[in-house]
Amino acid sequence: MVKAGSSSLTTPRGTIDADRIDALVDVLAARRRAGTEIVFVSSGAIAAGLGPLGLTRRPADLATQQAAASVGQGLLVARYTSSFARYGLTVGQVLLTADDMIRRVHHRNAQRALGQLLDLGIVPVVNENDTVATDEIRFGDNDRLAALVAHLTRADALILLSDVDALYTGDPRRPGARRIENVHGPADLEGIELGGSGRVGTGGMITKVEAARIAGIPVVLTDAASAAHALAGEEVGTCFHPGEGRRLSTRHLWLAHATTGQGRVILDPGAVDAVVRRRKSLLPAGITGVEGDFAAGDPVDLCGTDGRVVARGLVNYDAGEIPDLMGRSTRWLARELGPEYEREIIHRDDLVILTTE
Repeated sequence: MVKAGSSSLTTPRGTIDADRIDALVDVLAARRRAGTEIVFVSSGAIAAGLGPLGLTRRPADLATQQAAASVGQGLLVARYTSSFARYGLTVGQVLLTADDMIRRVHHRNAQRALGQLLDLGIVPVVNENDTVATDEIRFGDNDRLAALVAHLTRADALILLSDVDALYTGDPRRPGARRIENVHGPADLEGIELGGSGRVGTGGMITKVEAARIAGIPVVLTDAASAAHALAGEEVGTCFHPGEGRRLSTRHLWLAHATTGQGRVILDPGAVDAVVRRRKSLLPAGITGVEGDFAAGDPVDLCGTDGRVVARGLVNYDAGEIPDLMGRSTRWLARELGPEYEREIIHRDDLVILTTE
């Protein structure tokens, strides 16, 4: 799994750089022709659309971002199609949204499509579907997307290509900043300054470190110029080593790391214990309060009476429905309101625990 950010694919003015793309494709194609399956996650759709729209920088408003992505996505995949064709390789565009990671049917479809592309010898070029994305385009980024697609395709390793050759203890342009060669756990990141996003992209070092934590496989962070060395397994950039323990499913990883709770559901101590310790579904009887305005299917945060978030899940009811259900058993609700109410507020399969207690 290889991910390239917008800064690795654009000119100083923010437009797509054909020479940079060709240079990166040279590396990817060589590895692919040597027998390694490659899935390529590419940013740059919005950047590619800036020039044709007469824009000099990434727009701030969502509608114009979507318009730029719509124009740029076709230009970007055409560029990759032409570049890979020099080596007799065919690319297949795969545009994913948040729903494709968390909805069971979408998840299976995405996994099947990517698997079939690889079986057919196609190089999948994956990007977030920024043309129709809403929250994803403001919050999501292709670092997290790459980590989740790595799970989806059961990748062996993830290479994150950036405009910086490694993770440093501070801004690498400042004297005294030291390159970090290996990260084995949170202790190795203590006291490190993680910069924000770039001029044309949405990610930054924060999202790359988070992606490495999500991936659960070896992750190498380096610059595009070092891509060939990274793909060859040489010691370049920063290597994040996977931790021990059970890995979450792709859906649960997305829910934990790439969503924001659209509201809060307050639980009594018994419900907190049932959800966190005993891994049970959330039932109406254990709810004491609701905050926010959310719809059925939205991610919501589950909190104890002290306000601390303990879990996040996909809710089965609108915010306005829950107050009438609070404190009631599902049996009582089914008898009084109908059999469709004999169900969980959030099923345990749609819950992820966010506390270690």
